This record gives sequence, C-alpha cells and structure tokens, in this order.
Amino acid sequence: MRKLVARRAAVKAASIGIAATVLLAPVLATTPASAEPSEPAQLTVENLPAELAQAIERDLKISPAEYLERAAKAQLLSTYARDFRAAQPDTYAGAWIGPDGKPVVAVTSPDAAKIAAAAGYQTRLAPVSAAKLETSLTQVNQWIGTLPVSLSDAINSVAIDFLNSQLVLSVANTTVGHALNLPTLIANVKVVLSPGGGGPVERRPMGGDTYISAPKALNDTSLEGVDVCSFGFNSTDAAGNALNISAGHCNPNLGKADEKATVYYPNVKDIPNSVELGTFVSAKVGGDSGLDYSVIQLTDRAVRSGMDQPSVRGANGTTLTITGTAEPITGAPICKSGQSSTFTCGFVVADRVETQLYTADGVSRIVRGFASSACTLGGDSGGAIVSGTLALGITSGSNVADAPNCNEANTALAPYGGTATLGIPIRPILADIDASAGGGLGSGISIRTRPVAG
Repeated sequence: MRKLVARRAAVKAASIGIAATVLLAPVLATTPASAEPSEPAQLTVENLPAELAQAIERDLKISPAEYLERAAKAQLLSTYARDFRAAQPDTYAGAWIGPDGKPVVAVTSPDAAKIAAAAGYQTRLAPVSAAKLETSLTQVNQWIGTLPVSLSDAINSVAIDFLNSQLVLSVANTTVGHALNLPTLIANVKVVLSPGGGGPVERRPMGGDTYISAPKALNDTSLEGVDVCSFGFNSTDAAGNALNISAGHCNPNLGKADEKATVYYPNVKDIPNSVELGTFVSAKVGGDSGLDYSVIQLTDRAVRSGMDQPSVRGANGTTLTITGTAEPITGAPICKSGQSSTFTCGFVVADRVETQLYTADGVSRIVRGFASSACTLGGDSGGAIVSGTLALGITSGSNVADAPNCNEANTALAPYGGTATLGIPIRPILADIDASAGGGLGSGISIRTRPVAG
C-alpha cells in the first residue's frame, strides 16, 4: 500500500477533459428530512441500480442480495459490539464480519465468549483487548510525532488489526523506511513494507458526479487551473438549508482567511461559463477531529436540478437512494461512487486507521477514518461510500490516485495487498458539523433519506 493520497484532480482551466453525466432536470419543492430510526432499513435488490449490482458481483464476488444481507448484519454487529464493550470494557477485543459473511466478536476470556455466543455470535479468544490496542495506537502516534519529517515521511499509516490483535504499521520500502527503529515499549506491532508514495500526481478526470472549484473566479485571467472532485451526500440542516457533504481538501481556499470558494458544474467547452451549484461554507482536514470533510451550500438551481434528493450518482448518471447512516466495521461490504471510477466495491479492511493524507499542494495532514479495498481514482475525492444503501462515509485518500483506471490499479498493487481507500465516517462528520455550527448554518444537519415531497 502506498501512502494515501488525496484525490482532488487538478486540471488546467483552458483544457478540461470530462465526460460529465450530472443530469440537470427540474424537481419539485423539498421538505426537511426527519430523524432516522436507530436501525434504518435497506432497500431491496430490485431497487439497486443495475450498474451497482454489476459492480457488486464484479468486485465483491457475491450477489447483490448477499451484499445487502452482509451490510445489514454489519450494522447489527456494530450496535451489539458497542453495547458489549460498554458492559465488558476489559474483555472486548474487536468485532468483524468474516469472509463467510458471519459476524464475529473477539474477547479475552472464556466467560465473555459465553455471553457473546449466547447472543448468537461466533467468538474468538484474543490475547489483547481493544482498549490495549488503542493504547498502543496512541503510543505509536506519539512516537511518530517525535520523529523528524525526513523519517516520519516514510510512514504511510497505522491501523488496528482486530483479527490478529495487533497494529499494522505501513512503512515505505525505502532506505529511510528500513532504518526506522520502533521503540521497544510498543508491543503488538507488525511492520509492512509498501511502495513509496506522495508528491505530485498527474490525474485524468473521466466522468460521474462531478464538480469543479477554484480559489478565485473562473473568468479571472490569472487563474491557472481548476480542481475536480465528487459530490457526496445530499443533506439538510434544522433550518432546511440544502447542503452537500464532500471532502475538506477539495476546498481550494482551505486554510485561508476567507475559506469560501464557489462550486460549479463544468461546462467542458467553456469553463469560465460553468454553472454555479454552490459554495464551500466550511471545511476541515486533520486537526483535533482528524476528519476530512467540507460542507457545500447548494444554490436554488442545484436544488431544482435534484441535488436535494436522497441519492448519490454512479455510472452513467444512475442513482442509488440513501436510506440512513451506518458505522464502519471490519469485513462489511461497501460500494462507492465517484466521478472518475463511478461504482466500485470492496470490504472494510480496518475500521480505524490514522494516516498521512497528501493534498494536491504536497502538504501532509494526519487524518482518521476507515480503510476499504474499493478502488478510487484521482477526482473521486468527496464521493459517497455506502454499505448496503446506508451512508457510511466519504472518500478521502487512496493508494492509486495516479492510476489511469481500476484494472491497471488492481493489477499493479496485487502483490502488495491490492487497492486501498481511506474513508471518513459520516456519523462523526455530522456530529462535528453540528457542534461547529453554533446554531447557524449546518446546525442539526442530517443526511437526506426521504424523497422530495409531491
């Protein structure tokens, strides 16, 4: 696995090659979404887009029905594991969906195993509790923080591997990477040598749900290029504002005094006259939250075009209806949409990952999320990740950001464990937006899960 790279595609303003499939069509007025049930329902197989069903069979090698079934099991397991850990904090050692689709709860004592088994779960005895693994994760990150940049740059990511009761430290297979000496006080750490990464990336956007943005007006003659990203989940706040959640690093004015930047639907023949769809009103990358997200306030035109609908776009403009939100759990099946690779699918391979995310300007920030095996390419940043038909997170980084297509990416990285995508979980994003809103725009935000009334 290479260092995860933020996949905001940067392209020249004078020549942008996008086969855009965002469909602009009139819609009726909207009504705010109400609170979700604690266990939102999945759609049935018949309601899945044909292109998504094909991606599930191609990438996951399971049927669409089994995809939905495993996704539902993963959320039931997530809820049980949360409650079990609260009652058994010293013996809980993780939970995941096994390769056979069965939920597993790991524990450190036979008595705890009996409790989980009585609830109908497969169990596994583990030598280390989840709490101790998380303590080790903190120690590793504290150690990384003491290293000079020339050394820490060789560390790709640190993930908790509950299946094997260890941390996995991904280190670049370079002279510097080989020279790293882990402190002996940190136990249960496995080091994996991976191809190096980071630095400039040449990207080619191809199609799907697309937006472009720039640090200044598109008709500004000093503008050298525009950024291409993907819309995530359509949302609404308590005041009924139409919003979309995307990736924070997609905001070209991130970190500036005025972080607002306009978001456009690209006019491929005349970029300066692209249609305005919204404005970045907030964005975060790293920091105390460790999240990578942005909030885009949509224009009336975007709303009339259908962007207040509870859906995400995939191949050939097809849409998937979102029915709720979900928690990442290892082994859960996921699929994602994005303007470059459209629908691709994979499994959650680690539900807690901390990694260096390289943005287009070469800056590295530490972000926290989950890792999946789904392929994502340059320009997919901000796109929606779902488990079943539930919103799971948004796309942040990838180890194949510079690949021309997923076929080549899968082939090239097969010896290193395949493609990997960093997702930012949606529930912490929603909580952080709400907490940061101060009662203003974004306060009470929720993912839209109900169709437009009328």
